[in-house]
Amino acid sequence: MAEPIQNRYEFVYLFDVEMGNPNGDPDSGNMPRIDFQTNKGLVTDVCLKRKIRNFVELARPELEAKGMGGLDIYVREKAILNNEHARAYEAQKIDRDAKKWPKDKKAEYEKALTAWMCGNFFDVRSFGAVMTTEVNCGQVRGPVQLSFAQSIEPVHPQEIAITRMAVTNERDAEKERTIGRKHVLRYGLYRAEGFISAHLADRTGFSEDDLALLWKALINMFDHDRSAARGKMSARRLVAFKHASKLGEAPAQSLLDRVTVKPVGAGLACGYRDYAVTVNKDNLPAGIEVLELL
Repeated sequence: MAEPIQNRYEFVYLFDVEMGNPNGDPDSGNMPRIDFQTNKGLVTDVCLKRKIRNFVELARPELEAKGMGGLDIYVREKAILNNEHARAYEAQKIDRDAKKWPKDKKAEYEKALTAWMCGNFFDVRSFGAVMTTEVNCGQVRGPVQLSFAQSIEPVHPQEIAITRMAVTNERDAEKERTIGRKHVLRYGLYRAEGFISAHLADRTGFSEDDLALLWKALINMFDHDRSAARGKMSARRLVAFKHASKLGEAPAQSLLDRVTVKPVGAGLACGYRDYAVTVNKDNLPAGIEVLELL
C-alpha cells in the first residue's frame, strides 16, 4: 500500500447550476433543497460524495491500467454490503463465525478485516464507513470530510409543467397526454468546504495518489453526471490550503475565510461572471501553501 499523506488540508469548492436541480429533496416532491431560514440553496455532502464515487468508478479501468489499485467502490448502486464484507473474510482466510476465533487472535483479525476494506475500497479509505453489520468488518472514520454546500445568495426554485406525448399502453391511446412537473433553479453558485486529516489518513491508508484522484474527481465529476433534471452544472473553483505538517499550522476557518465570493454589481446574478472570487494570500501563516487547483 502507498504511503499515507503527510499533510493536513482544507479546501473551498465552488460549483454552479443553470436551469437545473442540483440536489432534489424527496420529502418535498424533489424540489431543490432549501434552507428555509435564509432561502439559500443546499446540496448535501452525501450528494457530492456520490458524484466523487461515480467518477472514480468511471476512471478505474484507465487508472488500473497504469498500475493504481484499491479503486473498488463500497457504497454503489444496488451493492449488498454484507457481500463486500464477506470478500474481506475470504481474502484474509478468516472464519465468518467470530465465536470460533482464538481469543488471542481477535484484535488481529478485526484489524486485518478493516485494513483489507480500506485497502480495496477508495470510498472507505477516503470517507470512512460503518461496517458493523451481520458480517462485521469494523468501522473507520475517513480523513476526507465535506460540508453541505450552500448557495452564495438566496435561490428561487421554479416549478415547470411538462407533458409526455407518448402513452404506456395501447388502451390509453386516446387519453389526454400525461402532465408532469420538474423543479429548476434559474441560477445558483454553491460553496462547499472540505477537510483532510493526515492523522486519519494514517488509519485508512489514504495516499498522495488518492488525494490527486480526489482533486481530479472534484474538477471533472459534473462532466460525467449530466441529466435533464440537473441542467448545466459546472465546477468553478477549487482552492486548497496545504499545511507543512500533519497537525497543521493554523485553524481551518482562518484559512477558509480567505476565499471570499461577492456579487458584482446590483441585480439578480445570472451566471458565474456576476461574482468576484478572491483568494487572500497576504500574510499567510508560516507553513501554509495555497493550491489553486481550478
